[in-house]
Amino acid sequence: MNVEELKSFLHEKVLLYNNPDFIDTDPIQIPHLFTQKEDIEIAGFLSATIAWGNRKMIINNAKKMMDLMGNSPYDFVMSHNEDHLESLESFVHRTFNGIDFATFIQSLKNIYTNHGGLESVFARYQGNNSLQQSISEFKKIFFEIAHQQRTQKHISDPLNGSAAKRINMFLRWMVRNDNAGVDLGIWKNISPSHLSCPLDVHSGNVARKLGLLNRKQNDAKALLELDTELRLLDPTDPVKYDFALFGLGVFEGF
Repeated sequence: MNVEELKSFLHEKVLLYNNPDFIDTDPIQIPHLFTQKEDIEIAGFLSATIAWGNRKMIINNAKKMMDLMGNSPYDFVMSHNEDHLESLESFVHRTFNGIDFATFIQSLKNIYTNHGGLESVFARYQGNNSLQQSISEFKKIFFEIAHQQRTQKHISDPLNGSAAKRINMFLRWMVRNDNAGVDLGIWKNISPSHLSCPLDVHSGNVARKLGLLNRKQNDAKALLELDTELRLLDPTDPVKYDFALFGLGVFEGF
């Protein structure tokens, strides 16, 4: 299909999947449980961090994270003590364990206390049309506190070649206001035009079949290639097509 046909095809799929029905099967439902900005972004960040593997397991374990924080994530982050951190020791999601969880809580407190919060960090380092530098700088700040080396693997760095799928998904949730009630759009200091598609095996395979991506690995170079193509289709809201690529791959077996 030509460019206009492809754009029309993808737009139809965006309309099909970018609607509230999507929430029930996706980890984005976790930040939707909250109304306070800080609760939403912390719940979103932690849920996105463990968003790999079986989706039902991801959602169940993200709910467990919220339960362990008394379903008040911001208050837990800012007011926790050693006993509270010990209560997290039993948590495990694949290779993300209670040690990692406790470190994330301590780091989030540092970010809210000393760096103006999550939005402030990502907004401060954004480029002209990309947040990949922001993600890299965020990782440096995130691990400026004492931590075990093992925990660093749970935040990707695009400048080290990663597609950083989970952080790009979290940023889509926070920045993009889709007027459909799915993406939350609570961050106002970052333009949706700067977002990158959360590139994973599903969206990557569909993008290749549609001629949007040639590179075989799902890495930072592939993400740049895909972003470039999606920005040609819609320079103001390129990651809306994530709904189309993901839906075609997961729900339609495209």
